[in-house]
Amino acid sequence: MTDGRRRHVEVAVIGSGFAGLAAAVQLKRQGIESFTVYEKAGDLGGTWRDNTYPGAGCDIPSHLYSYTFAPYRDSRVRYPGQPQVLEYLRACAREHGVERHVRYGTEITAVRYDDGRGQWTLHTADGRTHTADVVVSAVGQLHRPNVPALPGAEDFEGTAFHTARWDHGHPLEGRSVAVVGTGSSAAQVVPAIAGRVRRLYVHQRTANWVLPKPDARFHPALSLLLRTVPAAHRAYRSLLFRRSEAVLLPALRGNRLIGGLLRTMALRHLRAGVPDPGLRARLTPDFAVGCKRIVLSSDWYPTLARDHVEVVTQPIARVTQKGIETSDGVHREVDTIIYATGFRTTEFLAPMTVTGREGRDLGEVWRGGARAYLGIHVPDFPNLFLMYGPNTNLGHNSVILTLEAQAVHIARCVALLADRRAAGAGAVMEATPQALQAWQERVDEGSAHTVWAGSCTSWFKTGDGVLTNNWPFRTTLYQRLTARPDPAAFRRPPPPGGTSAGAGGLRHVPDQPTRTEL
Repeated sequence: MTDGRRRHVEVAVIGSGFAGLAAAVQLKRQGIESFTVYEKAGDLGGTWRDNTYPGAGCDIPSHLYSYTFAPYRDSRVRYPGQPQVLEYLRACAREHGVERHVRYGTEITAVRYDDGRGQWTLHTADGRTHTADVVVSAVGQLHRPNVPALPGAEDFEGTAFHTARWDHGHPLEGRSVAVVGTGSSAAQVVPAIAGRVRRLYVHQRTANWVLPKPDARFHPALSLLLRTVPAAHRAYRSLLFRRSEAVLLPALRGNRLIGGLLRTMALRHLRAGVPDPGLRARLTPDFAVGCKRIVLSSDWYPTLARDHVEVVTQPIARVTQKGIETSDGVHREVDTIIYATGFRTTEFLAPMTVTGREGRDLGEVWRGGARAYLGIHVPDFPNLFLMYGPNTNLGHNSVILTLEAQAVHIARCVALLADRRAAGAGAVMEATPQALQAWQERVDEGSAHTVWAGSCTSWFKTGDGVLTNNWPFRTTLYQRLTARPDPAAFRRPPPPGGTSAGAGGLRHVPDQPTRTEL
């Protein structure tokens, strides 16, 4: 059913990155045109709009880091840079008619469910309000910079900024620069700026496992094949997908043979890039490959081995007016500090406050760690759908695969709600506590057998060590589980102002599923 009656369900999509655009496209495919995408910035793109630091790019192959409904057609580049990814998203929005639905410069600071009306009220940073029957949170996990609270940071007289807030007006030529962090962002930005600075200090808390990144460009013959033969494009994407499922996932799930092979590759890469045995020792991790996010880079190690680059492993004691002092009492004078320290990933929807049924605050509900059925539904928060929610990040494959699966699932749920409303029935969808508990037990059991459960610190965990971010099973399993809403997992829709009652509220789901596996 795709007639005008579905327009009576008003949908608010918060965020216009990969998740929000996927949701918008899938809503349109279900005949839902009554939606607004609220974007706090003046342009779409999410993390790919914000992260404009030198060297910014994707470490997932471009042909896999793209939607199934919009194949990435640039057959020259194997891994896209930030400008290419951002332009890809803009093109998707134009070609699929999403742009007219986006309301830019509108930051949603709070959403509150009205039990009496069965609607959500959205509050904006400028004091305005909007209402919606359905809220789709697509704010992502990588949008709130994590700037460490270092003693004395406010006293620094030089220039300091996070990689996601790059100061393009600050020249680095001839300067003494400190980069705090050695994760994926640092591995991209440090090689990109090393040739421009006079002195570069790289402050490392823990070493990361690093694997070489394949050549950026395709062989001309393969490029021609991918550009002219659609079947070759599909086969290449399928190869990338299945290789990740067959190699990386077993390693993350503790397969000693594959994990050992990856460790050997990483150590060989380290020896080739760093001749000094003392520096090699400091750059060798003491945890299993994959416990922290694996870094892909072929120029990271050679850059760290350059004469004017120093890897500092002593903890930072304080920031001074003129530089950084480490715990061994050594003071290094710098005029620029760059925080390559990632994002506040485990807080999910923060700083937006979400208030559900009977005044329940989602921040309080999630105090012990974020949880959601399918990573999408939270009991007592009716008609709230999360994208890139708890335990839906992929450590072994392209996250676009799970985002698209969630978008399809949510669009089908909204279409079902619209059909109910057109038939005069209750248009409310809310997961049961029992469904969430069974789901979380399954996820926790799977996560316990992964290398992420090791002793390393990572952005996959809360400060208490709770694994809230990653999906521990095959991507295809998640796609199957989200393909259609399970009637037994949802409460019956209550009357306005009423109380939820039991499970079994779904009678049917939309026909003709959209394939999203590849």
